[in-house]
Amino acid sequence: MSARTDAEASRNQAVTGITPDTLRVKLVEKLEAQHVQIEDLSGGCGQMFEAIIVSPQFAKKTTLARHRLVNGTLKDEIAAIHAWTPKCFTPEEWEKKKVETS
Repeated sequence: MSARTDAEASRNQAVTGITPDTLRVKLVEKLEAQHVQIEDLSGGCGQMFEAIIVSPQFAKKTTLARHRLVNGTLKDEIAAIHAWTPKCFTPEEWEKKKVETS
């Protein structure tokens, strides 16, 4: 559900209270995330997010286990939005990825 106007986008965010910042804060607090980058892909209505999350808690976990950990942490928020796409990395994986892309 994409907002048709800026006013509609503001109302949607006011109703859910979900913003990239609220998601970031919770991920840092609950998962000890060292880096969280969240992009609102919905045009500002707060209904579709993509995230890069770097946490030492992802060590020795499969991709599925990492996603379950994140989704469990953001259970209420995910229920209120349309789409959520996390990309989860350990600090070591993230450093390697940054080197590969530079």
